[in-house]
Formats: sequence, C-alpha cells, structure tokens
Amino acid sequence: MILCSGEALIDMLPGQTADGALAHVPHCGGAVFNTAIGLGRLGAPVSFFSAISTDGFGDMLRQALEASDVDTSLVVRPDRLTTLAMVHLKDGHANYSFYDENSAGAMLTSEDLPPLLPHLDALFFGGISLCNAPAADSYLAFAERVKGQAPIMIDPNVRPGFAKDETAYRNRLTRFLGVAQIVKLSDEDLNWFVPGNIPLEDKANRILEHGPSLLLLTKGSEGAVAFQRNGDTIPVAAQKADVIDTVGAGDTFNSGFLTALYERSLIPSAAKGALSGTDMTDCLSFAAQVAAITVSRKGANPPWRSELPN
Repeated sequence: MILCSGEALIDMLPGQTADGALAHVPHCGGAVFNTAIGLGRLGAPVSFFSAISTDGFGDMLRQALEASDVDTSLVVRPDRLTTLAMVHLKDGHANYSFYDENSAGAMLTSEDLPPLLPHLDALFFGGISLCNAPAADSYLAFAERVKGQAPIMIDPNVRPGFAKDETAYRNRLTRFLGVAQIVKLSDEDLNWFVPGNIPLEDKANRILEHGPSLLLLTKGSEGAVAFQRNGDTIPVAAQKADVIDTVGAGDTFNSGFLTALYERSLIPSAAKGALSGTDMTDCLSFAAQVAAITVSRKGANPPWRSELPN
C-alpha cells in the first residue's frame, strides 16, 4: 500500500458558459490528491489521508478518489470549507491563486493524524499542504513519526507565494528533506532551494546532502534526470505530446514513477539510491509516458492503465 498524505482541493479552471461568457469550472485537484488518483488509475494499491470538507466540493473530492480506486478510510471530514485554486492559463502553463483561509485542509492538526499502519510500501507527501501551519506542521510530525517504517517520497511543488512565512516554510521543507529518501523537484523548485549560478549537478548534490538517496529532477520539455547518492546520473527524454495544459503533469509523473517502482518491487532499492541504470530509465520513462497523456488533455486527468499502449 502507498499512502498519499496532503491536500485535496478544487481547481477552478477557465471555461465558458453555454452563451459564451467566460467562467471558471470546478475540477477536483491538489498535488497529493492528483498523485493518489494517478496511482489508483494505474493499478497501484493506494490510500489517501487528508481533511476533506463535508461541503459539496468535499463530496466531489471523496467520490473522485473512490471512483479511481483510492482507499479513503483514513480521510477526516471536518465541517469547514474546501480550498479553492483559481487557475490562470498562459500558453498552456498554469498559475494559481488559492483561497484557503480556515479551510478543512488548512486546519488539519496532529490530533487528526492516523495511527501507524502495517504493510506500508511507501508514503508520499507534498504540495501546498506543506506550506502553512497547522496542517503543514502536522504532516511533518506524521512524516517524522513514520520515518523508518516505510520509504518516504516528497514533492514540495514549491509555492513560496502561498506560504505565510517563507522562512518557516523553507525550514520545514529542509526538515522534510531529512526524513525523505526520494525527492522530486522541478528545475524551478531546485533553483529556489539552491539559488545561484552554479552547475545543476552541484545543486542536486546540495539536496542529497540533507539526507535523500535519490533526487528526481523534472525539466519540462527537456525531460527528467535522476541523481543518486552513489553518484549515478540518469537522464530520460520527455515524451512528445500535444500540450493542452500542464495542470497535474508533475503529479502524474510522481504516480507513474511510484507505480513503476512498486510493480518491479524496487521501492526499497530506490530508497537506498541503488537502482541500476536500466531500472531507473524504465521507471522514469514510464513516468514521462503517463505525464505526457495528462498534458495532452484539459486539467489534472491522469490516465487509466487501459489508456497506455501495451
């Protein structure tokens, strides 16, 4: 079982009414939610932990998880509003404005955390759920508590503009690097963590010095590259796609990589930074393949396994 812990929200995507007026249309989303959906649709056993509102949007989120074969038994349902993310697209690339004050997800506390669970293959954390207290501190406490029980992967999906206290945010993410074995960053994320005009490999090594054994770096149309603690660097090209928008692309990449590891019984090896070049290339290529499908259609809509070529 892979446990995804983090935000579930509603993406308000640009659209039109029947008479052609501009509008925003609600779609289920959130980085960790999208990763869980992607895992479920690809056939990996996955459970989701978060606080999801009892309002109508919350019902949409829960139903979407269950429809994609994601276990929701750990979800808590407070009587608070759902987080909304207004999505603005420019040349297919998404920018976000969040409405999150006192939301169900934002107000998750340590009292809501699930018990230690048996039979976990991996845990995944990330997204805006790591930005602000109390939820962000609660997820960190959970990660620190379960460290050693199963490998941890994080994708911070850095949003400094969303963090109320950027110094606290940076310190929290640094602590997350200390408990995670696998980290996924975009090239923009990496430059936020390690600013300055130094070689990419040096920046990657700075991240690995905090404790992770494996760093996955995504570079948009330039593909992705894996840096292992043993010094191996393995690149993979991006899959060609007719890009509609990039909403959920990185999240789908995460689900594809974790699924490929799970199916090959490679999660422990990845957590040690000990994947062979062939295994790493295969897992990265699968992740790029599923991400390419997501960017070819509107919104965060990870593919089902049946949509992939045999």
